[in-house]
Amino acid sequence: MSPVDSLRTETKFKKTEIGEIPVDWEVIQLKNIIINFINGGTPSTKVLKYWDGNIRWITGADFEDQKIRKIRRFITEEAIKNSSTNVIPKGNLLVVTRTGVGKVAIAPFDIAISQDITGLIHNSSKTSAKFLYWYFIDNSDRLQFLVQGTSINGILREDLANLIIAFPPFSEQIKIAEILSAADEAIDIKKEIIEKTKELKKGLMRELLTRGIGHTKFKKTEIGEIPADWRVVQVKDVSGKPEYGYTASAIEKPVGPKFLRITDIQNGHVNWSLVPYCYFPDSIKRKYILKSGDILFARTGATTGKSFLIQDCPEAVFASYLIRITPTSKIRSQFLNFVFNSHIYWKQIRQALSGSAQGGVNATFLSKIKIPLPPVGEQELIATIMSEIDTLIEKELRQETTLANMKKGLMERLLTGKIRVS
Repeated sequence: MSPVDSLRTETKFKKTEIGEIPVDWEVIQLKNIIINFINGGTPSTKVLKYWDGNIRWITGADFEDQKIRKIRRFITEEAIKNSSTNVIPKGNLLVVTRTGVGKVAIAPFDIAISQDITGLIHNSSKTSAKFLYWYFIDNSDRLQFLVQGTSINGILREDLANLIIAFPPFSEQIKIAEILSAADEAIDIKKEIIEKTKELKKGLMRELLTRGIGHTKFKKTEIGEIPADWRVVQVKDVSGKPEYGYTASAIEKPVGPKFLRITDIQNGHVNWSLVPYCYFPDSIKRKYILKSGDILFARTGATTGKSFLIQDCPEAVFASYLIRITPTSKIRSQFLNFVFNSHIYWKQIRQALSGSAQGGVNATFLSKIKIPLPPVGEQELIATIMSEIDTLIEKELRQETTLANMKKGLMERLLTGKIRVS
């Protein structure tokens, strides 16, 4: 029987200073289940013989998504002997108690720690480090509450030791940790699939935009080698005149059309339900109304140069920090948008930004961007291939979100005893 098969709803609770918990759980101070709280330190960077040894050493900055994924620095045995750093044995809990308070991880191997971190050495016959790991992730706000100091915020060792937690029986701790770790592993696998698919997309885009489909003859051009029967054109040759957006104040009430701003475009997506509205005179609405196939560009800010293809949208206009390009019949919008996400486009954008004091792009510059132009049929085929990869990525992202929500729900219930593992 798997741990998930044995889940059941708890019905008997008792009131405690940290809320209701099952009657057979304890409220216990951390110092009663932790054998030792071990502080860390940084060996002197002026002493070369302390560094580049074979002992892994980490700071709070090395915690990534509540895990230790990469090791940047190594120290020597002499550094251990002659500094305040300490080695935490594999399998024990690491808690960032200074500069990044709230991060936690399980030591994946014996590892030396900086003064940012406290190692919690547990009694493995009574306490599951993995259970504590999940408990601290779910109760990170309680760690933040312990923070003191002004210049360097941190948690005092005594305060951490006196922290009270809800403590299930040992066998239940193990099963709770198993379930949450399994959910976490599933999310990690999904993330890896997404990253590999994105890398596939990146490589395939480069291949399709430089080699095309089924070509054997190529030519060198100012944007690199392309099929011999393709052309190099400027954006202005395949689109209408670039247009700047409308200047107005965003309003939450539905007083007019949706008012799309740079900040509403996140990771290539727009949640139209969250986009505000604006007052807009009917006399000029036609000039600014967005249509399927329009491509918008961020002309300033952190996302300068990023594009967004309008496909299905409610009645909406675009704000002044965006530029719109409307492709003509010479080029397909989806193909053009893929070009605007390629190395060909971004190389030209980076060159423009490096030579610009304002750090932005304008309509004139965008209209002069050079792009490859295949025959329309090949454009459509390339767009179809890339769209299928985007659809796959979207599917994986939705599944990742579902898994993350499932894990969050399990954490809330398992770590409070609302759902029990028998």
